[in-house]
Amino acid sequence: MAIKILPARLANQIAAGEVVERPASVVKELVENSLDSGATRIDIDIDKGGAKLIRVRDNGKGIVKDELGLALSRHATSKIHTLDDLEAIMSLGFRGEALASISSVSRLTITSRPATQEQAWAAQSEGRDMAVKLLPAAHPIGTSVEVLDLFFNTPARRKFLRTEKTEFAHIDELIKRIALSRFDVTINLRHNGKLVKQYRAAKTEAQAEKRIAAVCGSSFVRNMLKIELEHQGLKLHGWITTPDGARQQSDLQYCYVNGRMMRDKLINHAIRQSYQTSLRPEQFATYVLFIDIDPHQVDVNVHPAKHEVRFHQARLVHDFIYQALADALAQSLHIDKPAVNASAFHSAADASPQQSVTTNTPSSAVEASAVPAEVYQAIEQVPHYPGRAGESNDSRSQVREKAPRNDWVESRGEPRSKNTERYGQPSPSKQEVAVYQKLMQTPDVPAMKRVLVDDSSSDTVAISAASESQTIASLGKAICMASGQYVVMGEKSGVHLVSLLKAEWLRVYGQLQTTHEPLKSQPLLVPLSLKVDSEQAEVIKNHQAKFVQLGIELKFRNSHSLMVMGVPQPLRQQNLQQVIPDLLSYAASLTLQNKGHGGENFELIALSKWLSDQVVSVKNDYTLSEAIQIIAEVEMLWQGQLPLHDTQFVRPMDFSATIAAFNL
Repeated sequence: MAIKILPARLANQIAAGEVVERPASVVKELVENSLDSGATRIDIDIDKGGAKLIRVRDNGKGIVKDELGLALSRHATSKIHTLDDLEAIMSLGFRGEALASISSVSRLTITSRPATQEQAWAAQSEGRDMAVKLLPAAHPIGTSVEVLDLFFNTPARRKFLRTEKTEFAHIDELIKRIALSRFDVTINLRHNGKLVKQYRAAKTEAQAEKRIAAVCGSSFVRNMLKIELEHQGLKLHGWITTPDGARQQSDLQYCYVNGRMMRDKLINHAIRQSYQTSLRPEQFATYVLFIDIDPHQVDVNVHPAKHEVRFHQARLVHDFIYQALADALAQSLHIDKPAVNASAFHSAADASPQQSVTTNTPSSAVEASAVPAEVYQAIEQVPHYPGRAGESNDSRSQVREKAPRNDWVESRGEPRSKNTERYGQPSPSKQEVAVYQKLMQTPDVPAMKRVLVDDSSSDTVAISAASESQTIASLGKAICMASGQYVVMGEKSGVHLVSLLKAEWLRVYGQLQTTHEPLKSQPLLVPLSLKVDSEQAEVIKNHQAKFVQLGIELKFRNSHSLMVMGVPQPLRQQNLQQVIPDLLSYAASLTLQNKGHGGENFELIALSKWLSDQVVSVKNDYTLSEAIQIIAEVEMLWQGQLPLHDTQFVRPMDFSATIAAFNL
């Protein structure tokens, strides 16, 4: 057969097969155009489930007369003009096929009046010949699109429409999704002349919760937790429910990326994973979540109906969502506390993530109970204490009682400022103040006199060899930094110098401790495949139980191929292709060293220390706030068992020479 150019009408009808699946598809395209035009009020009229009439009227900026006819042409749009625009799309529609496709299978009239025109104009088009007629009309500022007799010229498509009730149910669900995405827009939905749904614009948080209740029901509001987390341009906010709000079907799952409705597999996987320990297999989580991301970091042009997106840093987004939701559930004490994958967020010490979690009761919205400091601290700078199955609720409640209730919950009315630059000695923030209070909550410690040490004159502070034998009861309170890698701390018995290099190692080693239960393995989004020889395979079989204790999940694909399914939190961002083979080599050498050293326990401790050596990372320019965060978590991890006798970790400071100099 000869190759020919398709007629415009046939090409548009083929395109309509992708764009116009059913009446709800038409409503979606038209309402999204209204939102893109800046409308604050949208009225939707439906007759016969949309088969007879679909009318969408808005108060947006409108379309000028000269562009009305062009608006019905294929590939005509005002939302993108260059390739750069396509790479940073923030509008809901952008392909320029919607109106042309709809007009090819219906009788379409678009009436519009911008503020610059005194009179409105209407453009009429029918599917048979698609000729556009322009006529004067009466219309307020904004646009109305009327779609009559959908699929009148494609009987095969029309007979596949469901009943009027079913088609309107799809439209109703669509409007619910749109209503949750834009709380600032009033939306009215009528069916057969009767007002069915009315969503008033929400200007306050109480009004927003009222709209959520109208869409998701009162049970959702009773059990919901508010999420707000931001990290390096990636922001997640919205509401999830505790396991008490789970349902037997996935009908209350609403997710949006840059305001666009999504049913993305990667996002759904991250959410399911965060609930995996708290829901039964037949239960489904309920949520309303918004993901705001740099448009350059996401490709929205990968699905005909724009239901899926492609993230340039998919692993980062997946782990970010998983950790935010898992932390929120842990703070509400509905699941075991997860281990934060700090390095999975491509750690940057300059970032100051913000998180706020609140929970609602039937009577009103109240703030969630205070949470342990190490949970609320910045994700990348302070990895959380790894959740373990052996951790009891009693121990959690004791920690919660010690922490001031409101120190770690962000005020709704006062957004927290975000520092983007590092300063040598930053002003204390709320987090720092809270950690100071936590470190100094021992009632018998008297108020200390603040000791200032200038880094430039630190050579005047000598560490006496005789004073190294002095007993150190506790680290006390952080005072200032010295030489970038040491923090000066004081308590009633004296002043000490703490090495942050050793503290970093103790933090990692503490996270790898397996005193009672195995460490929780965090599954890899994409399992790592490694080739192994017969010797390495034998090592894995001999040490499999120890690897399980350390949270390292290894499975054989065949005799020469190994799958790394999961690793503990400290290993998440390591180069596993190098670390795992090195670990197997070290484990093999332990077999020879183990004779006479205590068996299994010796090997487990040795593996933990070896992994700590590989994982730990240090800097040369810690700030005081970073030092406070590190010390706070190390103390929480070690629970009063810190090696205060280790001179590589902490040493007492002797000021006798400096004091003597004052008396000269």
